[in-house]
Amino acid sequence: MPKLKKSKSGGERGGSAVGLADQIMQGDSVRVSGRVKSRSRTLEEDQEYVDEKLSRKILQQARIQQEELQTEFGVTPETKKRQPATQLGPSTQDGDSDEEWPALGQSTEDTPTEVQVDPEDEKAIETFMNKNPPVRRTLADIIMEKITEKQTEVCTVMSEVSGRPVPQLDPRVIEVYRGVHKVLCKYRSGKLPKAFKIIPALSNWEQILYLTEPETWTAAAMYQATRIFTSNLKERMAQRFFNLVLLPRVRDDIAEYKKLNFHLYSALKKALFKPGAWFKGILLPLCESGTCTLREAIIIGSVLTKCSIPVLYSSAAMLKLAETEYNGANSTFLRLLLEKKYALPFRVLDALVAHFLSFRTEKRTLPVLWHQSLLTLAQLYKADLSCEQKEALLELLKIQTHPQITAEIRRELQSAEPRDLEDVTPAMSDD
Repeated sequence: MPKLKKSKSGGERGGSAVGLADQIMQGDSVRVSGRVKSRSRTLEEDQEYVDEKLSRKILQQARIQQEELQTEFGVTPETKKRQPATQLGPSTQDGDSDEEWPALGQSTEDTPTEVQVDPEDEKAIETFMNKNPPVRRTLADIIMEKITEKQTEVCTVMSEVSGRPVPQLDPRVIEVYRGVHKVLCKYRSGKLPKAFKIIPALSNWEQILYLTEPETWTAAAMYQATRIFTSNLKERMAQRFFNLVLLPRVRDDIAEYKKLNFHLYSALKKALFKPGAWFKGILLPLCESGTCTLREAIIIGSVLTKCSIPVLYSSAAMLKLAETEYNGANSTFLRLLLEKKYALPFRVLDALVAHFLSFRTEKRTLPVLWHQSLLTLAQLYKADLSCEQKEALLELLKIQTHPQITAEIRRELQSAEPRDLEDVTPAMSDD
């Protein structure tokens, strides 16, 4: 017998037989399809905005068409003044975007394009700056001096051990890195030479780096170099790179253009991925030099507000800043670090209080930044100060006063209960 075919209606498939009369009755009626069509696009999806890349391309094509129409009808468009290359602000040039940074950065937008400096504050800070600063040397002089010292030390040790002089660099190596120098002094975007990427892995990386003449690199090349050296060097060696290469370049750029190039600003943020090396190689040397200007303090300090820094590194930096000789920039960095609202150890708080109390005999007029940093300390950590510290600070306010800020500091100090030294928890102890 031939095999019975299953009904298309799926009666037998469901496991229950359908009679012939029922099938005839179903055939006369309209059968509802089991497949329901659903619109994949909703009203909200229809109203989605065009993404950034596509909108940029649309605007670019519209601008090209507008220029073609203006050229066809003889209308000359007004030429806009080109923005300087050293503008500090968000940019998408050369493929550098903050999106490639991990979660370390808290905020990657609203970078200041202009730094407004109060002339009175700048004049007050100049009174605390070193009157006889050391002669500013070029970056090449600093690197050459360090390399010469290291090379002399190595040559002496090697000569004593082996009795033979240390071999010099191969001429072919010198020729290769002279070629790398030619690339970096014109670099804008794209891939870097492989010979440059292997420099951090070399034992004599400082000597090789000098062959590329870092003082002639473009700002984009400096950013890429900072990325490479921050990722591949140990903290001590990264500190040397920040101190010998990055910091002098940043200071020279600020001194020349009164603002910082976006790529150099990005390099400072990228260097903070090694916070210990950043503090030891950039922040502390800048304050200890005694020549840090208010503009430099504001620009470099803004990096601290945009990045998340572990509390141990920040605490150590504040402890060192409190013990460093005051030169005006200390107050800016202390205030910015205090505003991060860390749970600071009492040792750091005691050092900060001692720092402010050291100005009881100061005869010079203190800048507004000093009063602002003291106000920040009183607002955020008034509950952690002892009775003796509050009384000493209140006595200090009778000597160092400010028309608007001193009253607010006094109100903050008098409005909180002092800390009880017997209730110090282990988490807040110095250990």
